[in-house]
Amino acid sequence: MEIINNLLDFIINLDQHLFALVFDYENWIYIILFLIIFMETGLVVMAFLPGDILLFSAGTFCAGVQNDIGQTAELNLVIILLLLFIAAVLGDGVNYYLGKNIGLKILNWKIKNKPIVNPRYILKTNEFYKLHGPKTIIIARFLPIIRTFAPFVAGIAEMPYAKFIRYNVVGAFVWVFSLIFLGYFFGNLPIVKNNFETVIFGIIILSLVPMLIEIIRDKFKKTTVNNIKT
Repeated sequence: MEIINNLLDFIINLDQHLFALVFDYENWIYIILFLIIFMETGLVVMAFLPGDILLFSAGTFCAGVQNDIGQTAELNLVIILLLLFIAAVLGDGVNYYLGKNIGLKILNWKIKNKPIVNPRYILKTNEFYKLHGPKTIIIARFLPIIRTFAPFVAGIAEMPYAKFIRYNVVGAFVWVFSLIFLGYFFGNLPIVKNNFETVIFGIIILSLVPMLIEIIRDKFKKTTVNNIKT
C-alpha cells in the first residue's frame, strides 16, 4: 500500500519531484528519464509508470522551471526529444521481442498464486488490436497500460517485424514529440503551473480519447452495416 501511495504522490507532484531530480542528479537525469520511458513501454510489469505525464513535464523543464526561491531547473530540448524518442522505440521493440519469443510463458508466471500480468489487460489489448490492426501500435501510444501491452500482443500474434517497426517509429515520434512540445509551450503558463494536479488528470482523460473515438467509429460502422442489411 505504501508503494502505491508513493507512486501516486510521485505522479501528482511530478513537477516538484522532477525539479529535485534535475538538481540532485544533473546530467544523470537524462538517463533516469530514458530508463523510465524505456521500462514503461518495454516491460509489461512496468505499465503503471507515468509515461504521458512524464513527457509533458520533461517538455516543461526544457523551457526552464523556476521554484519559489528563484532557482531554475532546465533540460536540453534536443537531447530530451532524441533520447526519449529512442527510449520509446527501443521499449516497444523489446516488448515485441518478449511477446514473440516468451510471451505465452510470461502470461503463466505467478507471484503468490497471482498472475504477474493481469490477463484482463492482455484481453483488452488483444481485442483492440484485432479491431484496429497495425494502427493500434500508433493509437496505443496515447493509451495508458494498453500502450505497454500493444507491442507485446503484436509479438505474440507474430505481426511481421517490418510492419511493426514502421508503426513503432511513427507512433513513438508522434507520442514523444507532441507531449514534449505541449509541455514546452504550455507547461509554464500560470494557469497550468497553479493547477498542475488538474492538468495531470486532464492528460489522463485526453489519453483515453483516441480509444473512445475508435470504439464509437467501430460501433457506428456496425450499426450502419446492420441497417443496410435490414
